Amino acid sequence: MKKQKQAVDMRKYSRLVVDGLKQTPARAMLRAVGFEDADFAKPQIGIASTWSNLTPCNMHIAELAREAGLGADAAGGKSVLFNTITVSDGISMGSPGMRYSLVSREVIADSIETVVGAEGFDGFVAIGGCDKNMPGCAMAIARLNRPAVFVYGGTIRPGVARRDIVSVFEAVGSRAAGKISEAEVLEVERTSIPGPGSCGGMYTANTMASALEALGLSLPNSSAQEAVGQAKRDDCRRAGEVVMQMVKSGLRPSDILTRKAFENAIAVVIGLGGSTNAVLHLLAIAQAARVKLRLDDFTRVGKRIPVLADLRPSGRYSMSELIAIGGIQPLMKMLLAGGLLHGDCMTVTGHTMAENLAPVAPYAAGQDIVRPLSDPIKKCSHIVVLYGNLAPEGAVAKITGKEGLRFEGRARVFDGEERATAAILAGGVKAGDVVVIRYEGPRGGPGMREMLSPTGAIMGRGLGDKVALITDGRFSGGSHGFVVGHVSPEASVGGPLALLRNGDQISIDAERRAIDVKLTASELKRRRAALKPRKPYATSGVLAKYARAVSSASLGAVTDGDE
Repeated sequence: MKKQKQAVDMRKYSRLVVDGLKQTPARAMLRAVGFEDADFAKPQIGIASTWSNLTPCNMHIAELAREAGLGADAAGGKSVLFNTITVSDGISMGSPGMRYSLVSREVIADSIETVVGAEGFDGFVAIGGCDKNMPGCAMAIARLNRPAVFVYGGTIRPGVARRDIVSVFEAVGSRAAGKISEAEVLEVERTSIPGPGSCGGMYTANTMASALEALGLSLPNSSAQEAVGQAKRDDCRRAGEVVMQMVKSGLRPSDILTRKAFENAIAVVIGLGGSTNAVLHLLAIAQAARVKLRLDDFTRVGKRIPVLADLRPSGRYSMSELIAIGGIQPLMKMLLAGGLLHGDCMTVTGHTMAENLAPVAPYAAGQDIVRPLSDPIKKCSHIVVLYGNLAPEGAVAKITGKEGLRFEGRARVFDGEERATAAILAGGVKAGDVVVIRYEGPRGGPGMREMLSPTGAIMGRGLGDKVALITDGRFSGGSHGFVVGHVSPEASVGGPLALLRNGDQISIDAERRAIDVKLTASELKRRRAALKPRKPYATSGVLAKYARAVSSASLGAVTDGDE
C-alpha cells in the first residue's frame, strides 16, 4: 500500500501565537495593527524589508516590500511588514564607520531571525539591496529553516558616460596624481549615482544577488533586474505568492541549501567574474545551513569553471548592460549544458535548477559581454586561494590574469587603511612595492574593512599593474589590480602579517597558489618572540562584542559558529 503524504501544517508557527483562549491578548494586539477575524486563520508571512534612506541601494525597498506583501495576501496569507537595518559601504568606505559593515551582516541575520522567531511567522520574504544585507538575509533564512524567498532590490542604472561608484573612487586617485582637475572630480561626483539601486558592476551586491539565485533562494532572474521598473515590482509580488506555495507544500530552505547548491553558487560567481566577498559570505551562509563548505572547495570547483563575463571592475560592462542581453540565466544554462552546474538542485519555485533553465533562450549572436565556453576570458577561476608562510590558514586573491599571475616585491607595511591610503595619495608607494595593510581583520579591525579607497587610489595613480596589495582585511567588489585579502590568521591574533617589516621580500604566485615572505623560520620565530600585543580598537559596544565572538575569515567571519 502506498504511503500517504502527511498533510502540511501551514500554520505550524503562527497558531502557537494567535490560537486559543490563552493567546487572546496576542490577538488583541494584532487587531490594533490591522488584523481582522479572518486573518487569524491564515498563514502569517513576514516581509523583511531593508529599507532606509541612507543609501541608494535601499531607498526604494519599502515599495518593493509592499508589493511582496500584496503577493502573499493574494495567495491566501496574511503579510506583516517589518524592517531591519542596513549600512552603506560606499558611504562609510575609507572611514572608521566601515568597521561596522561586516558587523551589520550579523546584526541583520540576528534581527530577522529574532523577529520571525518571536512573531511566529509561517514563512517570510527577505528583500535586500546592498552588500551585507543580502548574505544577512540568507543567513537568517538558513538558520530559521522556514519557507522563505529572497528578493534582490535590483541594480542601479549607469551614470553619465557609463560611470558608477568605482569611477568616483578612482577619480580621487587621478586627482591626487594631477591627471584630472578639481572641476572634473566634481563632475564625476555629481553624475555617477543617478538613483536607486545597488552599485552597477559585478561588484559585491550583484555578485551576491547572482549567488543567491544560483543557490535557489531567489526566483529565476531576480538577480538581473534594475531597481527601477515593473520587472522588479513583479518579482516582489511573485515572491510573496511563491512563499505561500512553499508554506502549502512544506518546501524549506534545508531542501534547497545543499552542498551541490553551494557548488552551483561558486560556479556562477566565477563565471561572472564576481567579488571575492562571495567567499566570505558563502562560507557564512553554509555555516548557518549546516553545510560543510571550506576555502579549498573554491579551489576545487574553480579549477573547472571558466570566467565568461566581461564585467566591471576588471571588465568593460555594467550589470544593466548584462540585463539588456538576458541577464545571468543564459550563462547558467551554458554552464549546465557544459556539465558545470548541478541541474537537480531544488529551488524556491518547487522546480529544479534544470527545470527553471529549460525555457531560457541563449544570448543573441553578436554580443560580446559573455563569452562562450569555448572561448573564455580565463580558463579557470579568478578567485584564487593562496597558502604559504604569510597565510597558513589561507588568503583570497582576485586574479583575472590582466594583472599577471605572479608578483614579487618589497613590503611597504602600514598598520591600518588610513595610513596606507595617505601614503598612496602622497606618492609614497612606488612601482615594485607590495602594500601591506594589517590589523584590519575580523577581530583586529574589527570588522574587516574593505580596501576600495587604497585600491582606487592605486588605480587612479596608474599603479594597478605595478604594485600589489595584501591585507587581512577584504576588498570591495569594485577593487581590482593585484590584490590579496582575507589573509589568515590575521595580524591581531599573531598572524604572520604582524611580523612583516618594510623591505621584506614578498612573493605572490597565483599559479602555485602561494604567498610567502622570504624569511627563514628562525627569523620569523625571533620576530614573533618580540611581538607585543596591540590595544584593541574598541573595548565596549557592538564592535567589542563582535571582536570577541567572530571567527577567522577563513571560516566566514561568523559570530555563531562552532568555534
